[in-house]
Amino acid sequence: MPRTIVFDVNETLLDLSSLDPLFADELGDAGARREWFAMLLRAAFTATITDRYRPFGDLARDVLRGLAAARGRPLDADGVERIVAAMATLPAHPDVEPALERLRGDGFRLATLTNSAPVVAERQLRAAGIREHFDHVLSVDPVRRFKPAREVYEHAARELSSALAELTMVAAHDWDLQGAGAAGLRVAYVERPGIGFSPPDERPELSADDLVDLADRIAARGG
Repeated sequence: MPRTIVFDVNETLLDLSSLDPLFADELGDAGARREWFAMLLRAAFTATITDRYRPFGDLARDVLRGLAAARGRPLDADGVERIVAAMATLPAHPDVEPALERLRGDGFRLATLTNSAPVVAERQLRAAGIREHFDHVLSVDPVRRFKPAREVYEHAARELSSALAELTMVAAHDWDLQGAGAAGLRVAYVERPGIGFSPPDERPELSADDLVDLADRIAARGG
């Protein structure tokens, strides 16, 4: 069985800062993008805890409308769709492709695991020019729970025909890695600007501020 590395997508592989000009145009503040995404994650956590699952894209639209209204800049349907549609065309961080090439060259099987719907994840990876590196593109949709729920990581293990302990989860989010670790996966953290890990003293041993460096460390460890 090939060694398998599972990647989060949004912020870990793809750069959400490319949305900042849209938020500046529509809401008058490029910084509103960070607030929106944080609110979106909170909405996803709440949906999971209350067993009221809705697709990530639907939550994204609702949260965006709520944020815009709270800022006194209500968005019409076109404004909302302009931002949400741009989520499907995010660029990859510069270190992503060389890191993926490094891992594939060393014989690792690569997969993604995202809160986004399957069709959106496929579109994102193709638009970013990195789809060819992945053997599997996995979504939370089949289990109707968002990360970091245990069921999501168990679903990934089933789809990959692997034991949980045979998978390494790579993410830029502490909550994702904490969920994966609690489920029994190995974890690896890549630091992205403005995100950070909390609490700092629980940052995973396998960590780096560059994905190429992290890939080297994963390869040296053997997974």
